[in-house]
Amino acid sequence: MTGTQVMAGAVPESSRRTGTGASPAPVRRARADWRKRGEIALLSGPALLMFVGFVILPVGMASVYGFFKWNGFGWPTQFVGLDNYVHMWQDHTFRDAVVHNFAIVVLSLVLQGPIAILFALLLNQKFRGRSLIRVLIFVPYVISEVIVGTGWNLMMQDTGALNSLLGKLGLGFLQHSWLADPKLALWTLMIIITWKYIGFAVILMLAGMQSIPEELFEAAAIDGAGFWKIQWNITVPLLGPTIRIWAFLSIIGALQLFDLVNIIWGQYISATAGTSTMATYMYQNGHLAGSYGFGNAVAVMLFLITLVVALIYQRFVLRRDTDGALTGDSGKARR
Repeated sequence: MTGTQVMAGAVPESSRRTGTGASPAPVRRARADWRKRGEIALLSGPALLMFVGFVILPVGMASVYGFFKWNGFGWPTQFVGLDNYVHMWQDHTFRDAVVHNFAIVVLSLVLQGPIAILFALLLNQKFRGRSLIRVLIFVPYVISEVIVGTGWNLMMQDTGALNSLLGKLGLGFLQHSWLADPKLALWTLMIIITWKYIGFAVILMLAGMQSIPEELFEAAAIDGAGFWKIQWNITVPLLGPTIRIWAFLSIIGALQLFDLVNIIWGQYISATAGTSTMATYMYQNGHLAGSYGFGNAVAVMLFLITLVVALIYQRFVLRRDTDGALTGDSGKARR
């Protein structure tokens, strides 16, 4: 047998029929992989382009503009380096705005969380009119911030409906300057925020409660556990993932708060009343002052602060939920 015959005998019959030395299976698999990648690119391409065009590109441009002194017209040419950022942190008004933002974050979690859970526990029970109450408690959330801010601004003025009502009820000693007094303005803002966004939190909590098996409550009731003990030991722990997701959304929203503060307190009163935020500071000292380079620097700092808080929260709080969602080889690798 010659060497050529040996090599021919070593080639599989299927390969000789196709005229190639490779099996067609890997070729078909490669074509399937490329087809799958093409489908993914086709479906995700438009969304990716929108994300790059309306998120990544503006952030990148703001990062560049933040190093310039720019009035908003033409291409910026007066390079100032880090002067905008240095001036920003040297300004006590900006530092106060950062403190206000984080105070709103903490107060939102402390006030809205327990209230939302209590309302959800109530609305999770069967009673007449439950659907109507669910709708009514969600209505403030869908109302425009402009309408909410304007309405509360009119009611909370020194001569507004609230002080007039207190006077007619003989409670004139409770009348205050709810919007201008720095000792009360932040609490007034928290009341408005809680009223506005509590419906969203309640709906989330109710949705989380629907995933808890009824058998757990029945077993606990058979063992003699009372209503509140069942809720504390079963409902609240199993509601943990929902609470953590709501808290994350609440934190991000509080850090970016702008519209209600700007509508209720106006352009300049918010700083003196103690309700200014990083976003209102950016609007006042960037847009209204015609200093768009400085405004972009503030926007970049707001973005970085929000990003750092989000990453820390995801790393230490949400990680348990994302790890639990992993399955297959990736989940085994993480474990």
